[in-house]
Amino acid sequence: MSRFSFEPIGLVRSPFTDKFGIPRQPRLVEAAEARLELLPPYDREEAFVGLDGFSHVWLIFVFHEDCLEAGWRPMVRPPRLGGRGKVGVFASRAPYRPNPIGISAVAQHGLARDGGGLALRLGGVDLLDGTPVLDIKPYVPYADRIDDARGGFAAAPPARRWPILFSTAAETAIGTLDPDGTLRLRALIEQIIEQDPRPGYLDRYPQRRRHGLRLYDVDVAWEIRAGPDGEHVLVTAVAPGGGA
Repeated sequence: MSRFSFEPIGLVRSPFTDKFGIPRQPRLVEAAEARLELLPPYDREEAFVGLDGFSHVWLIFVFHEDCLEAGWRPMVRPPRLGGRGKVGVFASRAPYRPNPIGISAVAQHGLARDGGGLALRLGGVDLLDGTPVLDIKPYVPYADRIDDARGGFAAAPPARRWPILFSTAAETAIGTLDPDGTLRLRALIEQIIEQDPRPGYLDRYPQRRRHGLRLYDVDVAWEIRAGPDGEHVLVTAVAPGGGA
């Protein structure tokens, strides 16, 4: 049988420098902006002529961290089933596939050329920083949208789980670390935690109330707290890497 070899056309530079906290699907976290930095010889503006007419693109990428060496699994535990029920790998979007390739439909905000070279600006990404991208294709609504499609065990989007509050110290730190809002740090933290980034099995350990995640080089500490109106999350600390 034939074997195929592909090389990346670019690398994603995203806020997600750690796997914990990455949205489980694209466009769930609108504030997650990224750059796809094109590699030579693909860093040419003419390769993108006409793309400005499309609001979204498909990215075909490689699950590169851990997955290349881990191999594939015939059955996996999707997060939407709480990490308990199993389905076949081909009924999931799990990374542990025969060929660890993924797809994401994300917003595209045009090209930028700067000291980092030519990059395609993206929004609503669900990709780890450094993810290799194999191809870009425009999202074509009349063909790609299927109005009567069924969603199996993931028929509806995940519910927003908690109200998110920020301590005074966390608010102050965000203002210091992202003074002009370029990183959209507060919105990122809020939108990620709202969807409960914890592994599904943690529901069985309600005593584990303190958690942390990393965005860019910033550590975020947060706690699940009980209140008169139910549970909420308090973001307790936001600090440069290693400090939260």
